[in-house]
Amino acid sequence: MMNHLLARTGLRVAARSMQRTQRRKMGDGPYTDKMHVKPNKFVEEWNGRREITEMAFEVNPSNLGAIAFCCVLFPYGIYHFTRKELMMKGDPRYKNSGLA
Repeated sequence: MMNHLLARTGLRVAARSMQRTQRRKMGDGPYTDKMHVKPNKFVEEWNGRREITEMAFEVNPSNLGAIAFCCVLFPYGIYHFTRKELMMKGDPRYKNSGLA
């Protein structure tokens, strides 16, 4: 009986220790110092440029058309043609929406 009780207690302790969450290295990534990983200068440069994109971006007449197309005209075109198709087919999603 005592052996059984000790065995159950040992299993509980083992189960608790197995439920620990995984430790993660926050800024270092998955590599340790033993792996001798060398940073790639091209990747580091790309990462730096990506971080400051919003500060370096400017709207001027040469790129205003592309911005308007990507942010306004293209999404509205998808909405318009999808709605038109739903209306033409008599789709229940359009009929039940209260717009028909």
